[in-house]
Amino acid sequence: MSDRKQVERGEPRLPSALAILAVGVLFLLIPSDFRISSISAFVYPLALLILLTLLVIGDPGRIDREVPWLRITTTIMLIIITVTTTFSVVRLVVGILQNAAFTSPTQLLELGAIIWVTNVIQFSLWYWHLDSGGPAARALGHQKTEPAFHFPEQDHPDIKGTDWYPQFIDYFALSFNTGTAFSSTDVAAIRHWAKLVMICESAISLTLVALVVARAINIL
Repeated sequence: MSDRKQVERGEPRLPSALAILAVGVLFLLIPSDFRISSISAFVYPLALLILLTLLVIGDPGRIDREVPWLRITTTIMLIIITVTTTFSVVRLVVGILQNAAFTSPTQLLELGAIIWVTNVIQFSLWYWHLDSGGPAARALGHQKTEPAFHFPEQDHPDIKGTDWYPQFIDYFALSFNTGTAFSSTDVAAIRHWAKLVMICESAISLTLVALVVARAINIL
């Protein structure tokens, strides 16, 4: 059996689609004070759903089409997610530093967890979108840019096959580890932009965890 038969061309759309939908659902759980505007509770999830629908229509089934408008659409969607998430992060940090009122430690911890999880998802989407030209380029072997990460599976072609390539779950694990262990653990960042982005994720995660836990303890 050939390596190409072992690894089907194009990764499944479902994992990344579920991650995007999760971002929209988590946003609905954030109190209005931590959103950009009151109407964003409706506009933001709808915008994500519309953009995701366009991506599915433009590249149904497995992700294996290299079309400029699809890549631009994904970039626009990730920028929207980043701007919205950054506002929530900044608003929470400022609120904690300015002693904003929280009804209970549980409320603060829940809010912090929602924003932290959203932050992990957004970074995983960026890693997935930017590394080696994106998921379609990786699947087709048309990598127009040098890989930004080296995964342990790439050192074991006898087990995973020579055509193995990282998919969304691999980048989600990378982002989760960066947000919890403040390091990439088993994945090596080999390009400068990847190292800088991981530093940003670790810094945001560390700030959220430290401030949220400290304030929650103070409320007790």
